[in-house]
Amino acid sequence: MLAAALVLGLCATAAADDVLFENVRIFDGKGAALSAPSNVLVEGNVIARISTSPIAAEDARRIAGNGRTLMPGLIDAHWHAMLIASTPAEAMGDVGFANLAAGDEATDTLMRGFTTVRDVGGPAFGLKRAIDQGIIAGPRIYPSGAMITVTSGHGDFRQLSDLPRTIGGLFTPMERNGGSIVVDSPDEVRLRAREQFMQGAALLKLTAGGGVSSPHSPLDVTTFTEPELRAAVEIAENWGTYVAAHAFTSDAIRKAIAAGVKCIEHGFLMDETTAKLIAEKDIWLSLQPLPELMRTGLREGSVERAKADEVWPGIGRTYELAKKYKIKTAWGTDVLFSRALAKQQGAILASLVRWYTPAEALVMATGTNAELLALSGRRNPYPGKLGVIEEGALADLLLVEGNPLENLDVVADPANNFKIIMKDGLIYKNAI
Repeated sequence: MLAAALVLGLCATAAADDVLFENVRIFDGKGAALSAPSNVLVEGNVIARISTSPIAAEDARRIAGNGRTLMPGLIDAHWHAMLIASTPAEAMGDVGFANLAAGDEATDTLMRGFTTVRDVGGPAFGLKRAIDQGIIAGPRIYPSGAMITVTSGHGDFRQLSDLPRTIGGLFTPMERNGGSIVVDSPDEVRLRAREQFMQGAALLKLTAGGGVSSPHSPLDVTTFTEPELRAAVEIAENWGTYVAAHAFTSDAIRKAIAAGVKCIEHGFLMDETTAKLIAEKDIWLSLQPLPELMRTGLREGSVERAKADEVWPGIGRTYELAKKYKIKTAWGTDVLFSRALAKQQGAILASLVRWYTPAEALVMATGTNAELLALSGRRNPYPGKLGVIEEGALADLLLVEGNPLENLDVVADPANNFKIIMKDGLIYKNAI
């Protein structure tokens, strides 16, 4: 893609000069209003000074904001960087193609203003390293590594011809490529969990209940036993981080919480009593306002479509429960195997206005999501403060045409409205 090529050139040549944003209105990732006209000095990769008075920085590169909005880079807390630009067959079989396609998509992700993603399933370690080393342009990645699942659990994409499974036997392509890994005992959980951390995982992702996209994983089935879940939590805590668990139903959620899981992904089929429990236990709930196209894109009459039809009505109800009980709520997209849907990443964020004010939604996608990232503790690959504009925070910044606190649809059109995209103090897009 031409845009990607231009960004790659910028990535290779951009200097870490000091940058001074002048005359900007700041959304800081925490509040509900823009600041008075202000100036923001970036030194290296850190926000060094914020002032309503002029800042003396003779050697800094000056950018005239002309009253535009300066906001933190966006954060997607439920992303699959290696599973978007490929088909399932390519992702599980053609490693070379999958990596090249994922690298190109990573650049597009950054160009949509998403400077950080929490990758909750997939072999993203090499992609992360290439981005961190400046080989390609892309967002910061908090990787979980392979989705850890059980036989016939969500994430088990094997064929029936792959059965019976022998513990300690040969891996299937799905497992060899690191997309997901099958475990069927607490000891296997411990082994595979340690392997993810050896590769650089920031957290672990387990699938505690059935899922839509897995053909042999009914929604009502609670897949992991509590001892298996506890084994993962034990290893994650040994490494100073946490477990996130895919779970739709109340039973799956309750078992995960009892085992020590700190973050529930989805939760769209839970009851009100379980929502209260999540709030009482101070558990994170990572929700996604899944667009209708994700459901209708599944073949009518398929097992996957039938499961989607069951899940989708619960999305709005779960958001209402999260608000009612003031649950710590993160935001993400969960796009899979579709670059067309990935292009709607900002529009999916904007769709939160069904339940939240624009300010509440933006706080969720910046400062709040950053708090969830920090749960990785010593496994945090990017020590420093993300998701906010304050002195000392990392310089992931967007200069935006318009006021997203008045009209959140601004973030749905990044090509026209995001005039500058900065990550780690480097400018990757400058349309001023």
